[in-house]
Order: sequence, then C-alpha cells, then structure tokens
Amino acid sequence: MTSALLRCPGLYLITDGPRDDLLDKVAQALAGGAKLLQYRDKSVDTSRRQREAVALKDLCAVHGVPMIVNDDIALAHAIGAAGVHLGASDGELAAARATLGPDAIIGVSCYNSLDRARELATAGADYLAFGAFFPSPTKPHAPRASLDVLRQSAALGLPRVAIGGITPDNGASLVEAGADYLAVISAVFGAAEVRATAQRFTDLYPVAN
Repeated sequence: MTSALLRCPGLYLITDGPRDDLLDKVAQALAGGAKLLQYRDKSVDTSRRQREAVALKDLCAVHGVPMIVNDDIALAHAIGAAGVHLGASDGELAAARATLGPDAIIGVSCYNSLDRARELATAGADYLAFGAFFPSPTKPHAPRASLDVLRQSAALGLPRVAIGGITPDNGASLVEAGADYLAVISAVFGAAEVRATAQRFTDLYPVAN
C-alpha cells in the first residue's frame, strides 16, 4: 500500500542525533521545501527524544509535512507521528502496522536488494529505501546500491527513496533513475546555508514543486 501522505516527491530530511540547533535547522530546511522528515536519534535519553519528536511534529504540521520516527515504533505511537522507518533489525512491519494503524507511513530499508523490496512491498510497506548510492559520512561502511535497483524497483509500484552520500550535485542522477525522495542528513545539516541547500534539492523536482 502507499500512504496518502506520500504525495509530494522531493527532499526527505533525516535528523542527525542530539544537537542544540535541531529545531532551527529543521525549520530552515522546511522553508527550503523539504517534503518529509524522519526523526533519527540513537541516544537513550527517552524524555529528551520525546520532547524533540513532539516539537518536530508540531513544526512539520505548520508546513504540512509528515514526520516519521526512525526505528522506534513505541515513540511514533506515543506522539502520534505520521509513521516509522524500519531497517533490517528494527522490528516487524506487521507489528508496526498493527500498532500505528492502516494510514501510517511505514518505510523500509532495502539496501541494494530487489528481493527484499519485493517481500516488503507485498507485506504492506509504504515506501522502499535503497542505498547507499555514494560514500556516506553517517554510515561510511554501508554497502553500495546501484542505479539499476532504483530503475527495476519501479515495477513494485511504491515510492522509492534514495539514501547515502547524496548532495544537490549528485542527486539529479537518482531522480532520473526514479527516486521519488532523496533522503539526506549531512548535506543539509552540514551546510552553511541550510535553507538554500534544501531549496537546491527541492529544485531537482521541478514538476512536483
């Protein structure tokens, strides 16, 4: 299935853990046209994570942008997030669907595997994420994915997300290969001008924007 919330292709911003300027940077990226936000924080500070997730959800609501949570189904449910993203070891899709409901966005990491993508599409995923397509500062040892996996996965009929070392300069090749969303961490959060950088990603999707 595909959530109705996934209707606007473009920049998919993923947060990069605890930082004092988190809300400010996200606000700038949203002003630059980010279409989807994932709250990703691997720390164990439960109360801070919940406060941040709520604040980000409220900020995203102002811009009409869905916010999902990385890995943590319980947190996504507790704050009423739009959904959750699951990696290979982050829990079962069926359990997430049972907890979050039929309208939630449940995205899944497929790495460079069409077989995994087919299996998870059949199981009810809302989008399929592939990568890393380029060397990633966040996950330097991540296996690499090919453009062919993006092209071939079109047959599965779900939105496709590309991730891994993506910049405004190399992102065009992924859009041309069929990526509905470009998932980005470092290229936005590490930019001197966050809003302008987000806008450059947004401009890679001129028809949608």
